[in-house]
Amino acid sequence: MPELPKESSDRKGPLHGIRVLTISQFGAGPFATLNLADLGADVVKVESLEGDSLRRQGPFPGDVEDPETSGLHLFLNTNKRS
Repeated sequence: MPELPKESSDRKGPLHGIRVLTISQFGAGPFATLNLADLGADVVKVESLEGDSLRRQGPFPGDVEDPETSGLHLFLNTNKRS
């Protein structure tokens, strides 16, 4: 079985070496930057002090609302730094 990269910086892709700064919160912006990250860009997400609004959207494991476990937030921010 192939080994998975330990850090996002270990991955290479066509956008490797490009840094993207995002302040997007809901909808197309997080999805677009997810695709950039998947292509190897170093995506840095900046959130407000209240946190990204996606953190308050479900689904949540066990239906217990927790901003650190929002399925939508975790999916759309995979491979990003925050």
